[in-house]
Amino acid sequence: MDINNHHAKQTRNIWILGLGALGVVFGDIGTSPLYALRECFGAEYGLPLSPENILGVLSLIFWTMIIVICFKYMLVVMRADNKGEGGILSLMSMASKTEGRDTGLRRMVMITFGLFGAALLYGDGVITPAISVLSAIEGLYYLTPAFEPYVIPLTIFVLNALFLMQRFGTGRIGVIFGPILLLWFTSLGVLGVNSIFTNPAVLMAISPLHAINFCIQNGIHGFLVLGSVFLVVTGGEALYADMGHFGRAPIRLVWFLIALPALILNYFGQGALLLNNPEAVSNPFYMLAPTWALMPMVILSTLATVIASQALISGAFSITRQAVQMGFCPRISIVHTSSREIGQIYIPALNWALFAGVIWLVLTFKTSSNLAAAYGIAVTGTMVITTILAFEVAIHRWGWGFGRAAVLFGFFLIIDLAFFSANAMKIAHGGWVPLLIGAFIYFLMVTWHKGRRILYSRLKERSVSVEEFCKMILRQPPLRVTGTAIYMSGDASGIPVPLLHNIKHNKVLHERVALLTIQTKDEPFVPKKDRVVIQEIIPNFYRIIVYYGFMEIPKMKHILEACRQRDIHFNVQETTFVLGRETILPSSTPGMSLWREKIFAIMSKNAQRPTAFFKIPPNQVIEVGIQVEI
Repeated sequence: MDINNHHAKQTRNIWILGLGALGVVFGDIGTSPLYALRECFGAEYGLPLSPENILGVLSLIFWTMIIVICFKYMLVVMRADNKGEGGILSLMSMASKTEGRDTGLRRMVMITFGLFGAALLYGDGVITPAISVLSAIEGLYYLTPAFEPYVIPLTIFVLNALFLMQRFGTGRIGVIFGPILLLWFTSLGVLGVNSIFTNPAVLMAISPLHAINFCIQNGIHGFLVLGSVFLVVTGGEALYADMGHFGRAPIRLVWFLIALPALILNYFGQGALLLNNPEAVSNPFYMLAPTWALMPMVILSTLATVIASQALISGAFSITRQAVQMGFCPRISIVHTSSREIGQIYIPALNWALFAGVIWLVLTFKTSSNLAAAYGIAVTGTMVITTILAFEVAIHRWGWGFGRAAVLFGFFLIIDLAFFSANAMKIAHGGWVPLLIGAFIYFLMVTWHKGRRILYSRLKERSVSVEEFCKMILRQPPLRVTGTAIYMSGDASGIPVPLLHNIKHNKVLHERVALLTIQTKDEPFVPKKDRVVIQEIIPNFYRIIVYYGFMEIPKMKHILEACRQRDIHFNVQETTFVLGRETILPSSTPGMSLWREKIFAIMSKNAQRPTAFFKIPPNQVIEVGIQVEI
C-alpha cells in the first residue's frame, strides 16, 4: 500500500511540475503557429500555393519538429545536465572540463563557443516579445480593419505592462500560466482538428517524401524557405535551458502528450485551410477560428504571447546571473522576488535595456512579418553551438566513442547548418539586429573577463605570500586593536593589497583577521557542507575560502552562518569589512588594446559595489582606494 501511495504521489508531482513547465517553458515554441506557416509562403520566396508546395512545407515543418525537438533536444541534449541544470552556459561548463594534452586550447574554444551562444540568446530575447505580441494583436485587424491603426499602440501598451510587471516577480501570477497555456494548446488542437476534417488529405504530409520532393522541385527557393520553417522550433533552446527548474521527466511528458500533438494538429489544420482556400495565406492561424471565436482567440493569443515573452525575459535574467557568477559580467543589481524560488530574480538594468530594444523593434519593423525576417538567425546560431558543445560532452563525459558521436552529432550539425545558412539570407533584411546584439554582448563579456584577469595579475604583483607576511608581523608586531577585520580578496593564496596598505600606512592590525575569498565552481549548486574551507594560519589569523555554484548568489550573512557552524564566530556588529576599490588607469602596458582598457574601466566603475552585491552592512565597511595601471 505504501508503495502504491508513493507511486501515486510521484505521478501527481510530475503532473504538477508538468503544468508549471507548460506555463514557463513552452510559451515560445507554443506561439509559433501565429506566424510560422504564413511566413513560409511569404512573397520573398515566390512559392505558388499549389497542393504540392503546401504538403511539402507541412512535411518540412513536421520532420523539423521531430528531428530537432523530439530527437535532438528531448532524447539527446537533455541528457547533458550539470547536476540537474541545463542551458548553454551550463553545457559550456561541462564541455570545458576536459582532460588531455590540449586541455587549455579545447577549454578556450569551448568557452568561446558557449559565450557567443549565450550572447545570441539576448538577441532572441529582444525579438521574441516583439514578434509574439505584435502577431497576436494583429488578429484584431481580421475582426475589423478599423483596428489597424491601433495595433502598434496596443502592442506597446501590452509590452509596457509586461516589463513593468517584472519588478513584482512572476511567483504570484505564475500559478495561472500553466492553465492558460493548457487552454491555449487545447485551442490549437481543436482548431486544427476541425480544419483537418474538411480536407483529411493534408495528413499525407507526414510522409518525408513530400519534403524531399519540395526541396528538389523548388531548388534554391525550397532551401531558402527553411529560414521560415525554422520558426516552428525557435523555442527549442528554452526547453533545455529551463530543465533545472522542472526536471527532464515533466518537460518530456508535457511535450509528447500535450504540446507536440497540439502544434502538429494546428499546423496541419492551417495547411488544410490553405488547400481549401489559398487566399487565407494572409493569416491562416486566425482564419482557422470561426467569426464568433475571433475576439476570444485574440485575447488568448495575447496572454499566450505575454507568457512566452516572460519566459525569454526570465531566461535573460538567469543567463546574466550565471555570467556574473562565472566572471563574464560585472556585478549588477539582482533582486530576488521570491523567498522560496532561487530562480525568481529581477535585474532592473537589464529589464529596461530589453524594454528599450523591444519597443525600438516594434516601432522600426511595424509588422510581425517584417520582424520574422530578422527572427531565427540568432537561435540557429545557438543551436549550432549547442550541438558542438554536446558533442564534446558525449565524448569526454559520457564516454561515447568518437565514431558514434560523430555520426549522431554530425547529422544534427548538418541539419543545424542548413537552417543557419537559410537564415543567413535574412541578414540584410533585419537579421543583422540579433547578430549585432549578440556580438556586442559577447564583446563586453570577453572584455570584462580578460580585464579582470589582467587586474588580478597586477594586484598579485603588489601582494606578498602569506608566509612572508606572517614573518613580517611576527618580527615587527604592529599595534593590535580590538575587534575583527575581514578582508575580501580575489586571491586565495596571497595577502590582499588593502591589508598591506593598512599595515604600511596605519601601522595597526585587528585582534582577529580573516582573509575571505569567494570562488565560483563550474557547477550550479554547492552543498552547504562543502561551502566553507577555513584555515587558521597563525593564532587569530584565518583564511576562509567560500565556494558557490554559478546559479547561486553569495550573501554575507550566509557565509558568516557557515563559519559559525565551523566554530568560527564573527559578531557582525564588532566586525569591520575591508574592501579594495580599484580605480582602473588604462595604459600602454601589454594586456589589452588601449580602447578596450577604457571600456573595461567604464564597466568597472559602473559595476555594483561589493557592499550591495554581497549584502554587507554598509556602516561596517571600509573601502581602500587602489589605483591600478592595466
